Amino acid sequence: MIKEFKEFILKGNAIDLAVGVLIGAAFGGFVSAVTEGIIKPVISAVGGNPEVSLKLGILDIGIVINAAVSLLITGAVLFFVFVQPMNKLKALGQKPAAPAAPPEPSAQEKLLAEIRDLLKKSS
Repeated sequence: MIKEFKEFILKGNAIDLAVGVLIGAAFGGFVSAVTEGIIKPVISAVGGNPEVSLKLGILDIGIVINAAVSLLITGAVLFFVFVQPMNKLKALGQKPAAPAAPPEPSAQEKLLAEIRDLLKKSS
């Protein structure tokens, strides 16, 4: 069992997953900081307090609305500031695909070409 565990851990997938989770957590903190430090103050300056409070009895629906708005803002920041520029950089770094070679002629096309060539020779 220890040998199997060692093989599992040493596989690239487990290491990549662990690194991805740690980088994701750090990146999440960075995006939260950008949202809290830059985006929310701009929204507050333009439209007032972004915090919503909506209580229905003992339920506070405002917290859910705040979380949804925060998720949308965070997603927009991720997409426009990080994902879109990275996709453009990847596209610049990729070599254009070589044009596909034309398909080999079928047996019928080869036969017709031979007949054409014979007719040209006899004329």
